[in-house]
Amino acid sequence: MKKINLDNAAASPLEPAVLEAMLPFFTEHFGNPSSGHELGNVPRKALEEARASVARLINAEPREIIFTASASEANNLAIKGLIAANRVKGNHIISSVVEHFSVLNQLKTLEKEGFAVTLLPVDQYGLVNPEQLDQAITDKTILVSIQAANPEIGTIQPLDDLVKVAESKGVPFHTDAAAAVGWTHLDAKKTGVALLSLAGDQFGGPKGSAALYVSKKTRIRPLIEGGIQERGLRAGTENVPILVGLGMAAKLAAETLAERVKKSSILRDQLKESLINNVPYLHLNGHPEQRLPHNLNFSVEFVEGEALLLRLNMAGIYVSSGSSCTSQALKSSHVLSAIGLPPELAQGSLLFTLGRQNSADEIPYITDQLNSVADLLRKMSPLYHQYLKEVQNNA
Repeated sequence: MKKINLDNAAASPLEPAVLEAMLPFFTEHFGNPSSGHELGNVPRKALEEARASVARLINAEPREIIFTASASEANNLAIKGLIAANRVKGNHIISSVVEHFSVLNQLKTLEKEGFAVTLLPVDQYGLVNPEQLDQAITDKTILVSIQAANPEIGTIQPLDDLVKVAESKGVPFHTDAAAAVGWTHLDAKKTGVALLSLAGDQFGGPKGSAALYVSKKTRIRPLIEGGIQERGLRAGTENVPILVGLGMAAKLAAETLAERVKKSSILRDQLKESLINNVPYLHLNGHPEQRLPHNLNFSVEFVEGEALLLRLNMAGIYVSSGSSCTSQALKSSHVLSAIGLPPELAQGSLLFTLGRQNSADEIPYITDQLNSVADLLRKMSPLYHQYLKEVQNNA
């Protein structure tokens, strides 16, 4: 049986060069980078080389990169760290309804602590309107946090325009760019963001490797206090092997970005065309063009997404029925609800994220299996039989 991973955003194998770079730091170069003796020299140098590689990927300075253990931690450090340093200036935060839960759940907590939160709506494609952001900013606004791209439906936000609006009002802008870094040409300096979160496992690095970009002019306070690691903003001994892996993945991502984007976009469009032409009652979610090059999100009408996922799993095709943080919740995606999808379509969603190992040779098998599985489940669906009756009655 074929085994095809189309859930690469949730988990994908390490790039071989990344693993090779990491291995010596588990054994030979095991020292603590904060040590003043010889054992700390190589780890310390490797850590700074990794920091420089991550900085180059997003056009930042090495000192502006703070290592974290996940993008969720980076998002928490960005939001809570900034408002802690700027609470005297106001208590209003603006975000969007389609953010990751590591942003949305923070904002729920902050509301209970007395902060005012505005969640901007999105259009049918998941885009935030810069004019609505402009109207939402008040003299009490101390932070705007809007993602660079949505990991579920793939829509890329008009980040430059959104940041310009915030900048014109003197409000710092944070972007959760975990889904975008390594897959889009994202320039922190040119865009003008104050804070940017990224995750290494999204572009070939190891799990547990992430970072927060903090521009030189931005003040934040630490969440984890202790030693002087990470400029005092994230105490604790750095996980050198993992961060070396992050650095190598960032280096490779920068070197191959144009090639990978082109290859993934072509493969994505081939898969999209094959599925749309051969699988009935299929709906594409997210922006048709302004989307991540390796992302496809479909809803299959009259069919429940979890059943599709399980049947495809039996055929050796691994997909997601939503974001990895919500796929086990058995409830409609907040992102799909926000773009106006009715519950029956939202429940039938499938997320495909392509990786370097996927190829056009897999497309016929994927198409045949999805068509077969969807047809089988549709025939068992009361909604489908009700639809057929309505069609017959209206004929």
